[in-house]
Amino acid sequence: MRFLTTRRTITLRFTVYESTLFMTEQHFDLAALRREYLRGGLRRADLTADPLDLFTRWFTQACDARLADPNAMCVATVDAQGQPWQRIVLLKQVDSRGMVFFTNLGSRKATHLALNSRVSLHFPWHMLERQVMVLGRAERLSVAEVMTYFHTRPRDSQIGAWVSRQSSRISARGVLEGKFIEMKQKFLNGDVPLPSFWGGYRVKIDTIEFWQGGEHRLHDRFSYQRTEAGWDIDRLAP
Repeated sequence: MRFLTTRRTITLRFTVYESTLFMTEQHFDLAALRREYLRGGLRRADLTADPLDLFTRWFTQACDARLADPNAMCVATVDAQGQPWQRIVLLKQVDSRGMVFFTNLGSRKATHLALNSRVSLHFPWHMLERQVMVLGRAERLSVAEVMTYFHTRPRDSQIGAWVSRQSSRISARGVLEGKFIEMKQKFLNGDVPLPSFWGGYRVKIDTIEFWQGGEHRLHDRFSYQRTEAGWDIDRLAP
C-alpha cells in the first residue's frame, strides 16, 4: 500500500493480488471533514462542587447511551528522553482517592511511571460530544488491592496475564497462543495465582477538565484544579 499526500487530500492506492478486487485512488478531503456539535452545552450551574460527582454522572450517561467501552481511556506517559507515549487502557475503579488501572509491571508504561509518575488520562466520548481530561500522579497499588481485582477477572484473562511480557518483541502471534495453551494446562486445577509482574496504579487527580461540544465551535470547557481547600473551577476558552 502506498500513501500519497498533498496539502488537502490523502490518496490511497492498493491492489489485492489474492483476489479479483482492484481499487484505485479513493480520495478523502481531510480539510472538509467536520460537523456541528449540537447535543447541548455545559454551564456553571451544571457543575458539581466535587468533579468526581460530575464525572460519575457523565460516565453513567455514557453507559446508558451504550457507548462502546465507556471506561476506555487514553493513558499518556513520558519516557526518559521526554518522548510522550499514549495507549488505551480500561478504567477499573474511581473514587475520592483517584482513578485505577491495571497493567504488566514490565510494560513500557510501567517503566515510564517508575521514572516519572506524572500521567495524563483522556476519555473520548465522541457520541455524546464530550471529553474528560485528567492530570495527576500515578502510584502503585498494594499487592492486596491488585489480588482482590485479579481474582474478579475471567479465568482466561487471569491466565493471559501470565502469557505476555508486555511491550517486548515477539516473532509471531503463535508464540502467544502456544504460551497460553501451556499456561492453561499448568493451571488446569485450582486458582490462577497472581503474577508477581502484574499490578495496578491509582492516578491521584490534580486537574480534571470537562469538555462539551458547542455550536459554531464555541465549546464549553471547565477545569477543576485541586487546592488545599478543595477545588478551584475555571471556565476555559474553547
